[in-house]
Amino acid sequence: MTMKYYSTNKTAPKASLEEAVIHGLAPDRGLYMPEEIQKLPAEFFQQLDQLSLQEIAFIVANSLFGKDIEADILHTIIQETFSFDIPAVQLEDNIYSLELFHGPTLAFKDVGARFMARLLQYFIRRKGQQPINVLVATSGDTGSAVANGFLGVEGIHVYVLYPKDKVSHIQESQFTTLGQNITAIEVNGVFDDCQALVKQAFMDNELNAQLKLTSANSINVARFLPQSFYYFYAYAQLKKLGKANNLVVSVPSGNFGNLCAGLFAQKMGLPMKSFIAANNANDVFFNFLKTGQYHPQPSKQTIANAMDVGNPSNFARIYALYHESYDNIKQHISGATYTDHQIQNAMRQCYETTGYVLDPHGACGYKALKEQLQPNETGLFFETAHPAKFKEKVDEILSTNIQIPQRLAAFMKGKKKSVEMQNDFKTFKHFLMNQ
Repeated sequence: MTMKYYSTNKTAPKASLEEAVIHGLAPDRGLYMPEEIQKLPAEFFQQLDQLSLQEIAFIVANSLFGKDIEADILHTIIQETFSFDIPAVQLEDNIYSLELFHGPTLAFKDVGARFMARLLQYFIRRKGQQPINVLVATSGDTGSAVANGFLGVEGIHVYVLYPKDKVSHIQESQFTTLGQNITAIEVNGVFDDCQALVKQAFMDNELNAQLKLTSANSINVARFLPQSFYYFYAYAQLKKLGKANNLVVSVPSGNFGNLCAGLFAQKMGLPMKSFIAANNANDVFFNFLKTGQYHPQPSKQTIANAMDVGNPSNFARIYALYHESYDNIKQHISGATYTDHQIQNAMRQCYETTGYVLDPHGACGYKALKEQLQPNETGLFFETAHPAKFKEKVDEILSTNIQIPQRLAAFMKGKKKSVEMQNDFKTFKHFLMNQ
């Protein structure tokens, strides 16, 4: 039997993987969740340290999606998604950085975006579907990863909505210079406004009757679930070093898709001790952990801009995963929240003591481990983007002149092509319907 997906709002019909991926959001505005999470066999974990990234990813993907996708197709999708390594690099005796920036756009979102692009194309070809329009809101890295993951993919057009003047120049150049089947929309607002426009589009009957729409944000199951694969690979690398016991994973968190993927990995049997949700000044989840009350707020602009989210979508998934139990959530996740000043100090302290250059997002994860890690634990934090993506800021904070990788420099030579738009749904809807 194929896997079914239910909505976190619990009033929509259950969906197949294909329906969940193509629609992105459930009809009742909830997020799709797999009906069951299967535990992987004990022998898989015993031999984990002898497997490659691609072998690990295929086994985990097969457990999640194997009832819906033929093994040879899934194998090809995995091979194409993971054409780069994700190394765990030692910084201190018990602290490791998982470098998630070795993909084409130098950010962790390359994994989910590349997997989703290939999966969506598979569904389109299999059914001879009408062209699909992918709507994605970005606070920085999602736009470039999705745009590049889908670039040139037949039958798919991508619209990237981003907040005007609130992403770095390098990030912006990665999705506004591509052309072809990628349209960049520069919204006069903040990330939450962009995300709200995307969600509203999915709920508009007239728009959906004319266009086939889906999302490539972490609200889409095909975007966030593949991020669980590298948790298993990180564990494998540390197991090989005899450092995998009592593993605490610190995840820089904005929309919480990355952390949510780790929680799924733990539910599948990966023996991680606990998680830290490392926030910048956008502390909605941190306050939830303190009080049990979830109160979304307008997002605050920070130097860790990809995490500037005031109403994280994937909170609904975390809440559902732990059966709406505050005590259960607190048992598995602790929180941290940092001002720009604290982030800058963490970057300087790490650079001075280890020589390692952190980007502002990874700095939140690193600082949380420095504060919360116990002597008998191993800490792993995610370096979610290459520091060169924030070169001006990083150089200013560390008094360095970090090199821009060649593939990043190539984007910056392109000409910016974007559509400026007010934060207004009627305008956005009219634009989409007249493309």
